[in-house]
Amino acid sequence: MAAGALTRHRFAPYVLALLAGLVLPLAFSPFDLVPVAVLSPAVLFHLWRTASARGAAWLGWWWGVGAFGAGVSWIHESFRFSHILGLLPVVLTAGFVAFLALYPALLGAVLRARSRASGGVAFLVLACPGGWVVVEWLRGHLLTGFTWLQLGYAHTDAALGGLLATGGVYLVGIGAAVTAGALAALVVPGLGRRRRAALLGAVVALWLGAWGIGQVRWTVPDGEWLDVALIQGNVPQDQKWLPEMREPTLRRYLDLTRERLGRSDLVVWPETALPGFYHQMTDVVRALAAEASPTGTRVLLGVPVADARTRTFMNSVLLLGEVPELYHKRHLVPFGEYLPLAPVLRPVVDALGIRVADFSPGPAEQPPMLMAGTRLAVSVCYEIAFGAEIARELPAAGLLVTVSNDAWFGRSIGPHQHLEIARARARETGRWLLRATNTGITAIVDPAGAITGRIPQFETAVLEGRVRPMAGATPYVRLGDWPAVVLAGAMFLLGRFARRKAVAGR
Repeated sequence: MAAGALTRHRFAPYVLALLAGLVLPLAFSPFDLVPVAVLSPAVLFHLWRTASARGAAWLGWWWGVGAFGAGVSWIHESFRFSHILGLLPVVLTAGFVAFLALYPALLGAVLRARSRASGGVAFLVLACPGGWVVVEWLRGHLLTGFTWLQLGYAHTDAALGGLLATGGVYLVGIGAAVTAGALAALVVPGLGRRRRAALLGAVVALWLGAWGIGQVRWTVPDGEWLDVALIQGNVPQDQKWLPEMREPTLRRYLDLTRERLGRSDLVVWPETALPGFYHQMTDVVRALAAEASPTGTRVLLGVPVADARTRTFMNSVLLLGEVPELYHKRHLVPFGEYLPLAPVLRPVVDALGIRVADFSPGPAEQPPMLMAGTRLAVSVCYEIAFGAEIARELPAAGLLVTVSNDAWFGRSIGPHQHLEIARARARETGRWLLRATNTGITAIVDPAGAITGRIPQFETAVLEGRVRPMAGATPYVRLGDWPAVVLAGAMFLLGRFARRKAVAGR
C-alpha cells in the first residue's frame, strides 16, 4: 500500500529518476556491477515513455544530478590543491554536476517534444537508445568533452565489450542502451507474449553476437617481447612542487630507475614526474641519458616544458635516446590546464581567487615516438579518455603508453574510473597499454583489456612486466566513432518516425 501511494505521488517519478541515477556509478569501476548500467537507464526510459516534454526534461535532469553527483563529484578533491577555500569547492562541484545533468534533460525534452501519446516499443528500443548515444557523443565533444560515465565503459569486461574493437565505446553504448530499452518495453501494457519473447530473444542474440565478435583478434604480434618497468613515485600532490621536495623526488625516481637499467627495455615515469621545467632540468636529463644509453634502456618521463620564445607552457613527455623526442599534450583539461572562454571567465576566476593553469596545447600532428624500432602512441592523462584521438596514431604505433597524475583525486573513485577508460582503449585498438601514474593506479593492460599487472594506490613501487608490439588495425581504428554515431542517429530518427506514424494512424 505504501508503494502504491508513492507511485501516485506527483513527485515520485522524479525521486525514482534521481535514485536510478544515483546507482549508475555502481556499474563502473571499482564496483563493477555491470547490470546496473542497463537497469538505471531502463528506469529512466520507462519514466520518459509517458511524460510530457517538460516532465521528461526534469526527469532527465534529476537522473543526471544523481548519476553525475554520485559518479564524478570526485573533482571536488582537486580543489584542495588549488587553494580554493570555504564553500566554493562545493558550489563549483554542484555547478559542474548541474551542467552535466543538462545533457539527459535535453534528450528527454527532444524525445517527448510534440507528443501526447505514450511511447511504444520503437520509442524504447530505437529512439531512446539512439538519442542516448548521440547525446553521449555530444558530451564527449562539446567544450572539449567529458566522457566519464558513458555506458559503454561499464561493459569493458562484459559480453558487450566485444564490440569495442568493432565500433568503440559508442557502439557498446548502443548495445547497452538497446538492452535497457528492451527491458523497459517488457512492462509496456498490452505487449503480447510473443513480442516480449521476441524482445528477449533479440537481446540474447545481441549479447551473444557481441561476445562472438569479441573473440576475433584483429591485430598480431609484431616483434619481440619487451621488458618494461613503470615507476609509481607516490609523491603527494600538496608536496609535489615544494622547493624542498625537488631533490628527494629526483632521488626517488633516479634510484628506482637505476635499478632497472640494462634489464628493462623501457622505463616509464608518470606525468610531470620531473619536479621542474625541462630547461631547469637539462643537467639531470643529460646525466640520466648518458647513464641509460650504454645499457640499451630507454627512459620515458613526464615533464612540463616552457617555451621562452612564445611564452607558452606545455605538458609534455620526453623519451631519452640518441636523439631525445618530445611529445606535447594536445587535449588539455578545461579549468585544470587552461581557462575556456577566457575573456569572459578570467575576471570571474580572478575575483574568486581561483588558480587556473595556463598551458598551451601541442601541435595537432605529432608522429608516434620511436623506441628501438617500436613506435609508441603516447597520451597524457585526460587524452586517454578520447578513443578517436588515440586511434589516429594507429596502426603506425605498436604500443600504447599513457602517463597520468591522479593524485589530484585522492582516494576517490576517480582514478579507478580513469583506469577503466584506459583499458577500453587497449581493447578498441588491439594494443598493449602501459599506464604509469604518480600515486596509482599504475598498470599493464593486454590487447583484450585485461590487467596483467598493477600497483596499489599510494605505494612507492615499480611494476615490471613484458609487453609485445602489435601490428594491424581493428575496425574501430580504421573507421573511428562515426559508424556508431551515425547508427545511433538513424535509430533515433527511425524511432521518432515510427512513433509519429503510429499516432497518426490511430
